[in-house]
Amino acid sequence: MDYETVSASDFGASLRGIGLNLLVRDVLAHVESLSALFGMRAFQASRNFSILTYGQQVFQLHADATYATHPLLNLLPENPPRGAGVQIHLFDTDPDDAAARAETVGFTVLQPPTDKPHGLRECFLLCPDGYAWVPSRPL
Repeated sequence: MDYETVSASDFGASLRGIGLNLLVRDVLAHVESLSALFGMRAFQASRNFSILTYGQQVFQLHADATYATHPLLNLLPENPPRGAGVQIHLFDTDPDDAAARAETVGFTVLQPPTDKPHGLRECFLLCPDGYAWVPSRPL
């Protein structure tokens, strides 16, 4: 599928399994950060929406304004962290490299790279919208 040209209805109809859609204050800034930090690819990036890929995974970013009539918008906190409790694991990203570059794109290192008993080296990076991004690799 060509994510750059696919229509909204065709894209929506193609989605299967579990999907991830993050509401963010600034889609283009988030796209820039995720692309620079994790090498994600963005498609149809605009002020309101973007499709992103990480490896074979696809997910979406939506601006708050696109949810103007959606009941979820009224539940979002006005002050960060809006994504509290959400962890997005990136199993193919070097945590040491990501942690070293996190602050250059506005992310906060919550936990530096650490070897964990579950067999992964990982770190926790908090984006400006409060989502915890967890780059990980096997020990």
